[in-house]
Amino acid sequence: MGRRGKKKGRPVSGWVILDKPVGMGSTEAVSKIKWLFQAEKAGHAGTLDPLASGMLPIALGEATKTVPYVQDGAKVYRFAVAWGEERSTDDLEGPVTKSSDRRPSLDEIGALLPKYTGVIMQTPPQFSAIKIAGERAYDLAREGETVEIPAREVEIGRLEIVETTAEGHTVFEIECGKGTYVRSLARDFGRDLGCYGHVATLRRTEVDPFTVEDLVALSELEAAAPRRGEAAEDDAPPSFKALDSLLVDTLAALDCLPQVAVTDDVATRLRLGNSVILRGRDAPLDADEVCATARGRLVAIGAVEAGMLKPKRVFVA
Repeated sequence: MGRRGKKKGRPVSGWVILDKPVGMGSTEAVSKIKWLFQAEKAGHAGTLDPLASGMLPIALGEATKTVPYVQDGAKVYRFAVAWGEERSTDDLEGPVTKSSDRRPSLDEIGALLPKYTGVIMQTPPQFSAIKIAGERAYDLAREGETVEIPAREVEIGRLEIVETTAEGHTVFEIECGKGTYVRSLARDFGRDLGCYGHVATLRRTEVDPFTVEDLVALSELEAAAPRRGEAAEDDAPPSFKALDSLLVDTLAALDCLPQVAVTDDVATRLRLGNSVILRGRDAPLDADEVCATARGRLVAIGAVEAGMLKPKRVFVA
């Protein structure tokens, strides 16, 4: 008897803008969402540490082809720095490695912020996913190794003090680009102020182009999902209508690209990988990257040269 093929799942596509709870890893979150939707494939656009909460965009199906565009988007975080201790992980998870009785004043903290605004050089934490000689830095750190992680360029567009908590923690809000480590900021703030510091709480509130209005809680997704193991009436397949209504359309991830509307016939040709001539008064003659749509649905991403659209990524109807 031949081996039975593995069930692939549903060909569902779109974005789940998950409000990830504290304690759940990003990979775990993706697996959970994939299971709830019974999706063929899934992936996320930007890791959140288990101790962090907030926006974790998860792509299903065809939306996984748009993940790089979301990963490159600006991100907004709100985080609290606890002063007086530096930790091995630069957050609450690791043991204390350095301590100080000194506490910075609000004026001292505020005077430091311009140094960390704009394009800066930043050294990622020892416990990070950065690869060193083919190994993840966090794997080496867990084995007790101290590795030299080279500093890299990151961009911080906005960095503000929000408040001081009753515990004496300073709460900040930051808007930053891809690759910025908030834990590194807390570590470096503490060193510069001579008092040490680490992240006490961290929440991601935005990942461009998504906003807080797009967030959906895991409990809401679980409530909308069809129940497993219960026979449906008249042997009908389980309904995913309520769950699928919580998806954000794949096209929403491409707000950064110009859109070109095409006819159904042109859409068919693009989906087959064929180049097409763009017609119409507003059709671009040249563009590094555009997305083509038909009836409001995403068809392809490609480049335009001399009025000819050459598809690079195509999306099924």
